[in-house]
Amino acid sequence: MLGIGLVNMLVALDQTVVSTALPSIVAELHGFEYYAWIASAYLLASVVTVPVFGRLGDYFGRKRFVLAAVIVFTVASVLCGLATDMRFLAAARALQGVGGGMMVGTAFASIPDLFPDPRARVRWQVVMAAAYGIGTAAGPSLGGWLSEHFGWRSTFMVNLPVGALALYFIWAHLPAYRPARTGEIRIDWTGAVLVALVLGGFQTVIEAVPKDGLTTANLVLIVLVAIGAAALLICERRATHPIIPLDLFRDPQLVTLFTLSTLSGFVMFSLIFFAPLLLQGGFGLSPQQAGLLATPIAACIALGSLVNTRIVIHLKKPTAILSVGFGLLVAASVGLAFTTRDTSYIWLELSMAAVGIGLGFILNNLNIFGQEIAGRERFGITTALLQSTRMVGGMLGTSIVATIVNHRYAAGIGDALAVLGAPGAARWQPQLSDPRVLIDPALRDGLTLHMKAAGLDGAALIEAVRHVLVDAIHLGIGLTGLAALVAALCVRRISHIRFSRAAAPANPAKDSEKDSAINPAKSD
Repeated sequence: MLGIGLVNMLVALDQTVVSTALPSIVAELHGFEYYAWIASAYLLASVVTVPVFGRLGDYFGRKRFVLAAVIVFTVASVLCGLATDMRFLAAARALQGVGGGMMVGTAFASIPDLFPDPRARVRWQVVMAAAYGIGTAAGPSLGGWLSEHFGWRSTFMVNLPVGALALYFIWAHLPAYRPARTGEIRIDWTGAVLVALVLGGFQTVIEAVPKDGLTTANLVLIVLVAIGAAALLICERRATHPIIPLDLFRDPQLVTLFTLSTLSGFVMFSLIFFAPLLLQGGFGLSPQQAGLLATPIAACIALGSLVNTRIVIHLKKPTAILSVGFGLLVAASVGLAFTTRDTSYIWLELSMAAVGIGLGFILNNLNIFGQEIAGRERFGITTALLQSTRMVGGMLGTSIVATIVNHRYAAGIGDALAVLGAPGAARWQPQLSDPRVLIDPALRDGLTLHMKAAGLDGAALIEAVRHVLVDAIHLGIGLTGLAALVAALCVRRISHIRFSRAAAPANPAKDSEKDSAINPAKSD
């Protein structure tokens, strides 16, 4: 469990350290249009690899894949630190996503192998919560501090010592369970390729249509995505070992859980990646200050998970904890959507804390509920699909919010120049349209001097541009609040789940694993 916890910490550190460093990365490597791809490339690669290696782990045992995952992830982290432009970084992040998907698809599914009793599994989630909490609590402030003092490249190197420790503990202590196999196993590689193509094409459509409209190229792309989705369904129906078992989607309870997982990823990744841009670009804070203000998200995920493990098994209706979690995400999104540069730090920290506690009430419970509804024979693939749908939500969230922010920001720059009556507005618009000017002090000071020489009040224009960026991000955060509200309403569709002791088994030796269970029942 310590090894699996370190794997969890590795994923958490990467998410939070990199998100805090992203504004600094954009300032050095340029290419703000690729901002969302730094998150989306990782998520897209993970979405494909999670179910693939979840299935491989079910068939061949998980230990070897966890070890390979840690190695791939840490090597990709080094490549990210050596990136020379945003495209190289996005490619390295995709490789990192392959390692992350392998880890999530196998390490998380190892927990039911170790603890068949769901009550014990809930209690052992404290280890996962603590590891995730340490990683996410340290991530924002550590990422900000490293970016400010040693450059953004150092933020990727944090993964190396944690990866080495995880590799040792997994290699030395994780049991090499090998499930019994009957017959030949054929991995659905065609399905995996189609999943990647469909999701990648869908993400491109999300970014291209709002920017360019329904051009001929975009219409062709939409048709190709639709054809790919139809081909994927046909492929999965015919495959003997489909990468996405369609029979799982015939269970309305699991479909609801997959929907909730998608919406939780939409909210979580959107806030994690755009809160630092709001604080640094919109409010003018340093990377270290922004990291400290974002720390409550991470710390309170651990706190929420810890509280959850203590109370959820005693609740009459355990699914109620999901409603509370999504309700907190709605409140936090509303709170952040109305912040300004003058908002007190206490209010910002309370909003960030609500995000963390809400996620702490949601993430682990989705796994536990999904595993018990699906049954032991489908633990691995159900856990993998829950992780995959969360990443799909994150991919869609970062892409959609980035599109909204980019479009709104570009339009607002022209409005700000027109209102201030800036002469030669066309000359200054390209420079102000790059948010790097709000993050990089040297670039901002140079632009201000040039504006002053042209007879403009550069400082006033920069402040106007900051307001434009804040309004654009507020609109995106408002969308995350709407997604959280939809999720809170969907929770009621899950039939009541009870944590209850089963009757004493007639054959204790055979049924000892069944002396404690979570039983889905009809709503009362």
